[in-house]
Amino acid sequence: MKHIVGLLAIFVTLAACGEMVEAQQPAKIPRIGYLIATSPSTSPARIEAFRHGLRELGYVEGKNIVIEWRWAEGKFDRLPDLAAELVRLKVDIIVSAGPAVTRPLKEATKTIPIVMGFDSDPVANGFVASLVGTSLDCPRLPRS
Repeated sequence: MKHIVGLLAIFVTLAACGEMVEAQQPAKIPRIGYLIATSPSTSPARIEAFRHGLRELGYVEGKNIVIEWRWAEGKFDRLPDLAAELVRLKVDIIVSAGPAVTRPLKEATKTIPIVMGFDSDPVANGFVASLVGTSLDCPRLPRS
């Protein structure tokens, strides 16, 4: 559970680094892409913990945040197409569940931030050069 809370803290910080909407413009509802290699029935506790963490931060799916859920249903060959679909949807940030999911996401986009969950060594897997010197000093997302 602590890992998920940490992941959510990273997500909120990264999402806050995205585009800020001008005061005169209607508030833009943030969109999260969530890609997992399995099906929703294999990880209901993880999904609920993710939603719960967002709610604790004031984000409620369907009210002030949209989550684009994509499930490969155990068919790893579907991951590149699902990653490309999330990129086409122009989500603000993507959450990945494990290295097998992160790799096609990294190949699909260089501009959308990816929050990697369940990766024990993102440096060795080639997703990041280093974990040292990461700056997470960004403003929070605007609330509608």
